Amino acid sequence: MKLKVLITGSSGQLGTDCIKILSEHYETISCSHKMLDIGEPLNINETLKKIKPHIIVNCAAFTRVDDCETMLEEAYKINRDGPKYLARYAHQLRSKLIHISTDYVFNGNRKIPLGYDETDSPDPVSIYGKSKYAGEQAIMSETDNFLIIRTAWLFGMGGNNFLKTIYRLATNDKGPPLKVINTQYGSFTHSLDLAKQIHQLIVSESQGLYHASGEGYCTWYEGAKYFLKKMGVIKEIQACTEKEFPTKAIRPYNSILNNTKLKKQNINIMPDWKESLDTFASLLKKTI
Repeated sequence: MKLKVLITGSSGQLGTDCIKILSEHYETISCSHKMLDIGEPLNINETLKKIKPHIIVNCAAFTRVDDCETMLEEAYKINRDGPKYLARYAHQLRSKLIHISTDYVFNGNRKIPLGYDETDSPDPVSIYGKSKYAGEQAIMSETDNFLIIRTAWLFGMGGNNFLKTIYRLATNDKGPPLKVINTQYGSFTHSLDLAKQIHQLIVSESQGLYHASGEGYCTWYEGAKYFLKKMGVIKEIQACTEKEFPTKAIRPYNSILNNTKLKKQNINIMPDWKESLDTFASLLKKTI
């Protein structure tokens, strides 16, 4: 009998790639936000009882970081309460919950090139980070059968992201030189790679808290330059600081996540960020 895997937030970047990868191995059930609002406990309870999944992969989240600062109720409803209810009803069904979290649970003040391990204490400084960390804690209070996977700088074919935006702006001939922040560091993570890593974690029957992001690190500016070169786009890019792009929410200076536990278990399959951008460039070229 194949394992039955329910994927929430299935229309997003990671959800799309989880459907693609996990359906090769399991019976997958796709649940977009329209089909399942994880902020509504009755909706969750009825859906899970009907489907009876062995595993739930929660890709649903309120990820509009700046909007979280003014839409607190919505942010906590989706990022804290949703995971809590998923964990509660998963526990009742003896299902495993795999939940996607973020680098924003850390304050980002650590000196480069040091990254954050799973054992480091969270200290979120934005509403997005605080609501996501609250979601982690809620899961741990409801069930022992969970996987919390923190990732960072996610991009994929199934949605909008930084790399797609940079490409769109760079191919606008009339546009001025692009200014990209060169004072924030992190690891670009391809959602396709993360979906494959999730499968590896399922196969290894892992539990607990893990970091899974692209290996190595760079700035947004360095990533943009590398990606446009791979796309064959010639465009002037100027490095700048975050002061030139003021935002409602504080962004971490250091978003580097170390895949420490994956490496200790010898199950880390996350490639270097450059390799991931190479793959993404090849995929994107096929669509333009």
